[in-house]
Formats: sequence, structure tokens, C-alpha cells
Amino acid sequence: MPVGTHDFEYKLGKQFFVNMENNDVRNANLDVKLDVVYKNDCYDLTFKIEGDVTVACDRCLDDLVLPIAASYHIIVKYGDDYNDESDDFLVIPDSDNYLNVAYMLHDTVALAIPIKHVHPMGKCNRAMSAILKKHRSTVDNPEEIEIDIDDFDTEADNSNEAPTDSRWDKLKDLNFN
Repeated sequence: MPVGTHDFEYKLGKQFFVNMENNDVRNANLDVKLDVVYKNDCYDLTFKIEGDVTVACDRCLDDLVLPIAASYHIIVKYGDDYNDESDDFLVIPDSDNYLNVAYMLHDTVALAIPIKHVHPMGKCNRAMSAILKKHRSTVDNPEEIEIDIDDFDTEADNSNEAPTDSRWDKLKDLNFN
């Protein structure tokens, strides 16, 4: 790559996440702009990602479209061995003649997705919400749940304990107060 600034553009769709074995993203429509500045044996990479991804709602399991706007910056340099100990600096071996940025793109998008995926109140699937409400009322009224104490075998629970080493039994008698 000649010295200077180079711009690349990518489109990420559903197939990208299938190839990356990401089952959480059901669909995607993302535009990626990658700016590479090459100077003095260093590559300065800046990713800008915008678009939306479709994931499952944690509450009703219907599709939920989430907007994504993320950026990532990293400096890549050639060296003796591969070293990715830093989030901002990557060393790749001199023998590598290319850099696969797919993993950087995937990780940047994955970190931009909120941990909690839920529709705004009132927007979830009504049938699923009714089922959840029914089950929630059962949990809120524990007297409606019948539990038979005879179903629990306490002897079986005690037999699962691992045998202790007799050399350590004296330590149980120590008082640390």
C-alpha cells in the first residue's frame, strides 16, 4: 500500500454475521467506512459504522431493530510476532501480507449493541406479553404453587458430597477469632 490516506467502504448484512457465527444478530444493514493512513511502517485505521441490526427482543422474542453508530481506532504495525495485548495497538508478523479486518468490524458492532434488547413499553408482541403476565402472577402469588416435600430426597443430596481428605480434618477445628 502506498504512503498516504486510503478510504474503503463496506456493506455488512445478515450473511456477514452468519459467517462470523453470531446467532444473536438476525439481520443487519450496516455501512462501514474505513480510513487507512499509512506512514512510517504504521497503518492508522479508523472505522465508522452506521446502520441498524435486528436482534430478538428479550421480552417477547419478536424482531427488534436497533440503530448502530460506532467507531473504532487502531494502529497496526509489522513486527516479529503477533501481539494484540492492547486495544489500540496491534503488531502483526512481517510474513503477513494482509490484515483481515472482519473480526474488528464484528467486535465493534457487537459492543455497540446494548446488553438489554427490549421493545419500548407497549410495543412487545401482545400474545407473548399476556403469557408472561399470566406466569408472572403465578410467581407473585406463591401460595398458588404446590410443592410436595416428599419429592425431595435429602439422603441423595448428602451422598453427593465429595469425601474429604483426612489430612485436612484438623484444620476444621481451628478457630480464627
